[in-house]
Amino acid sequence: MRISTLRQRLRDLGCKPCHEDRLLRGWSQVSSYDRKGSPAATFFPQALRDNLPAIEAELNGLVRLHGEYPADEGVARLLVTLADGQMVESVLLPRGGLCISTQVGCAVGCVFCMSGRAGLIRQLESAEIVAQVVLARRRRAVSKVVFMGMGEPAHNLDNVLEAIDVLGMQGNIAHKNLVLSTVGDLRVFERLPLESVKPALALSLHSTDDTLRAELLPQAPQIPVTELVERCEIYARATAYPTQYQWTLIEDVNDSDTEVERIAELLTGKYAIMNFIPFNAVDGLPYRRPSTERMARIVGMLKQRGIITQLRDSAGQEVEGACGQLRARNADAKPSVVRLEKRR
Repeated sequence: MRISTLRQRLRDLGCKPCHEDRLLRGWSQVSSYDRKGSPAATFFPQALRDNLPAIEAELNGLVRLHGEYPADEGVARLLVTLADGQMVESVLLPRGGLCISTQVGCAVGCVFCMSGRAGLIRQLESAEIVAQVVLARRRRAVSKVVFMGMGEPAHNLDNVLEAIDVLGMQGNIAHKNLVLSTVGDLRVFERLPLESVKPALALSLHSTDDTLRAELLPQAPQIPVTELVERCEIYARATAYPTQYQWTLIEDVNDSDTEVERIAELLTGKYAIMNFIPFNAVDGLPYRRPSTERMARIVGMLKQRGIITQLRDSAGQEVEGACGQLRARNADAKPSVVRLEKRR
């Protein structure tokens, strides 16, 4: 179900914008439909009251929890089943965070990621995206949503932006706490500045070398890294939200001092946060995360150069739950192997 389809259905039942708003608020915030003490039975038009049980049943049936896999403190991976039986993953994060998926599978084919091993299976509709937040909120409070789970949001942009609009307008989530991740699709830079709800932006970078980045992200747009950073900077300055640059650290692939120096050159003076994520082991893939000492050195080198840098926990290592692994295990999928030569 798409949010736009639901809105039209409500209009066909005689609803005004205030009725749409109340229903979407009640659903996305997991609260009642009451408005200043007025129950839905008197606030909503009669036609909606008659159809409300069926609409609620449809919304509640969009997703269901297949399994919950606690990892580190405050972190749990959720394996979520959609109405058609397909599965995606969400991750409960500390301090009210939630990572959600936008597609079943992924077409980008990042060589270190499990999500794209079987390619893109289907898009999630906007209501299915919001429903992941509703499911999580039934378990704990959610005040930040990052679109960094399964899928490339730019490949499903209409549905993603509909979901962001609901979460930002009716879902009581601050716009800066909605974070859209992309590998660098130009449609993101074209569309986001035009939206009423402008999310923060995260760019999956993974290398400063255009050739290596193309190997790591084989189906990503072949746009020079320098151009991507400049486009991110323009959006960051316009919204006053720093760009979050994402980098999966892989030993002997993208953890060299040369890469660190180029990161510093690219991001000095930029409104940016550098997020490193240690590679999460995947059966059948030859990659490893760097040593703890090596990762600490990388972070320290960038901090000395004045770059805001974080080493993020790759949630799910303890349960072999790197993004896509839980779904793949349940779907009996096996990863293919892509080998990269060492980089130093």
